[in-house]
Amino acid sequence: MTRDGIPFVSLVNDDAIPLESIPSYSPDELALLIKEALGLGLRISAYFGAAASEASLGSPDLYVILADDERNRLYAGRARVDKGGFPSVARDCPQAQLFEREIAEQFGLVPEGHPWLKSVRQGCTEPGIRDFYRVEGESVHEVAVGPVHAGVIEPGHFRFQCHGERVFHLEIALGYQHRGVEEALVGGPDKRSIHYAETASGDATIAHATSHCQLIEALSGRRPPARAQALAAIALELERLASHVGDIGALAGDVGFLPTASYCGRIRGDFLNMTALLCGNRFGRGFVVPGGLGYDVDAERVAELARRLAAAWRDASVALNLLFDTQSVLARFEDTGRLDRAAAVELGVVGPAARASGLSRDVRFDQSSGMYRLAQIPVSTYDSGDVLGRAFVRKLEIGQSIAFIREQLDCIPSGPVAAEDKPASSGSLSPNSFAVALNEGWRGEVCHVALTDEKGAFSRYKIVDPSFHNWPALAYALRDQEISDFPICNKSFNLSYCGHDL
Repeated sequence: MTRDGIPFVSLVNDDAIPLESIPSYSPDELALLIKEALGLGLRISAYFGAAASEASLGSPDLYVILADDERNRLYAGRARVDKGGFPSVARDCPQAQLFEREIAEQFGLVPEGHPWLKSVRQGCTEPGIRDFYRVEGESVHEVAVGPVHAGVIEPGHFRFQCHGERVFHLEIALGYQHRGVEEALVGGPDKRSIHYAETASGDATIAHATSHCQLIEALSGRRPPARAQALAAIALELERLASHVGDIGALAGDVGFLPTASYCGRIRGDFLNMTALLCGNRFGRGFVVPGGLGYDVDAERVAELARRLAAAWRDASVALNLLFDTQSVLARFEDTGRLDRAAAVELGVVGPAARASGLSRDVRFDQSSGMYRLAQIPVSTYDSGDVLGRAFVRKLEIGQSIAFIREQLDCIPSGPVAAEDKPASSGSLSPNSFAVALNEGWRGEVCHVALTDEKGAFSRYKIVDPSFHNWPALAYALRDQEISDFPICNKSFNLSYCGHDL
């Protein structure tokens, strides 16, 4: 196989194709093709199971979506699993391990040869199926943290295997707030569907809502007007700004650097309030809807947003420079929680964590859609792979997002913010079709995939939050670190528990 001869159907982001156009292979053939494609530099965006039909629930199909970031293409393939198992590729391709465990949990299919097959989400409520890896030896001890934490934080369990202060291994167990979001979306879209998408991970409301709406728009052939695309991109960048500023402030707090911690806590609120200026609430609920936007913005609000943006950028610049000009802070960040480029590739890491390890991965550039096809944002990278790199990439992206929003505010297209005939119900979607939508959320790639049945309703809906890719990278980054480094390592990734649990 070569990059020019990948035997899967090729498609682009924000696109829908007939389901029958996706080539089907045996499970053995699909596993071999996945391995070969990853060896060529592609990566897994999604890998999941789906029932072939109501009459064949025991014989699901496996679907894989591979991303070629160098050529801005996506590839889709599938395999019918007629028996109780399929060949695992996780031993050779670690980025597949969590996907295979999820398939086993959801469909009862065994990925044969998987190196550590255990529950992804259900184990927290079903004793006996969540054994933890253990390191044996003199003076080796175990530290268990969570799932209930001593702060305002989502539930998750961390199991450290340590020798003194040195961490040999960290295992992360999640699933404590599994809500069944994907299952709830089957049969839609309906009036509740957008709510489920927005709350997949609430601090990435705009990213998930945009991906969901793009699926419906691709499957209905009704695209949002240019004005809606521009304002939606502004909202997505405001979401990124609020989170990046908040993360840098939290990192400053974790190392006791209170000036930046205090400033960024307040400035994060300023960016959230800018989103509220657009739609009435700080997290963007109800702003992005299928076919366009739920709200328009008049000239007075545009001017006020530009004024607030300039003031927040002045304050943020001071706070960021304080942090990055302080050598004691940089010394604490340097060489802490290192994730080298090779490990980031193997684990399929996305977002700022990938870019801090030297990987140029950014959906806005590699798989662009909407306004990003016309006004691309340069990809900000660093090559240290440590806490400093992940913080510095955020600093660079804050400046890039500010510049992008300013550019959009200067030339927002005129016209309506919603298509005249909004796609709202399952009956308006193309039947027996397959669609995929990617967006660069502030944590990284947000992937939504939909399959429709013969009536045009969702028969399978798959969401891959960037945290699903990146939780294993946090565990890897803690190896050979002091256990006291965990708080800043954890914050430097700042992954979503609920986005993983879904």
